[in-house]
Amino acid sequence: METDRTADDVFGLLADGIRLDILRTVARAQQENRKTGIAKLSFSDIHDRVDVDGTSKLSYHLGELTGTFLRKHEGGYAFTHAGEQMVRFVLAENYRHPSDIGTIETDGACLHCGETGLRAALHDQYFLLQCAACERPNFSYTVTPAQVQAHDGAALIDAVTWALVGDLVKMRQGVCPDCAGRIDTEVLDASDQPVGDTVPASFATSSECQQCLRFMSLPLTHAVAYHPESVAFHWEHGVDIMGTGMWEFHRYLHDGEWTAEQIETDPDEYRVALRRDAATLRLYLDENAAVTRTERVQRRDQRDRRSR
Repeated sequence: METDRTADDVFGLLADGIRLDILRTVARAQQENRKTGIAKLSFSDIHDRVDVDGTSKLSYHLGELTGTFLRKHEGGYAFTHAGEQMVRFVLAENYRHPSDIGTIETDGACLHCGETGLRAALHDQYFLLQCAACERPNFSYTVTPAQVQAHDGAALIDAVTWALVGDLVKMRQGVCPDCAGRIDTEVLDASDQPVGDTVPASFATSSECQQCLRFMSLPLTHAVAYHPESVAFHWEHGVDIMGTGMWEFHRYLHDGEWTAEQIETDPDEYRVALRRDAATLRLYLDENAAVTRTERVQRRDQRDRRSR
């Protein structure tokens, strides 16, 4: 079967309910056989499980799906990468509108005014955090109907946090969390960005996927928060940074505990300082926000000394 199809052709393949039933059937068979390692379903097994008139009609539908959503090999049918993505989307019913979550109070400081206390709610199907004091938006991220169905209250906040952390870890490695394409990142002067003087950040990152156009912009300090050195540094000081939502970092900007500065030009080099108690982790970054080296310093008698 021809696999070089346009996007219109591909989505048109799923307009028939029988084909969606076939994809669901293969997925459920995989789930049933997960202990045996069998990841395929034979023609006869599919015929027994799917309500379709005759083998010729089933053969036609399988032929249409094969190459795009299914792959055929000896012993039966299994998913292609597109089939895996599509059937999980369908089974999770992530095409539906997320249920209302009401208003969830959560920890964090406003990126704009510095006041503590944020409120989470759904806005146009996005998870949105707003400041309880100035009511300005602080953070917005995708949320799926499956997330909302499986979690509520503080558990939903945790679920969004882990989804965000996973995405940012991939993006730091130059991998798009959506399509696995290439992410390119650059460091920008925050004063030139739309937030202007309302955010106490000197520099920001701009990351964009070259394939699917996924985009994200963060304060430079936040962009390195989940770097392994930062994770270890904060863990040693009693903070699980991997389980902390990015919106909880805003207070460190207002308190001056997290700072970023440009220390070299031609080529550009930046230094981010993350402070905790009397200790400081310094991360040095190039123009693409890649960490090139790190060091720790310990304050003693109002002076910094390098830790050994």
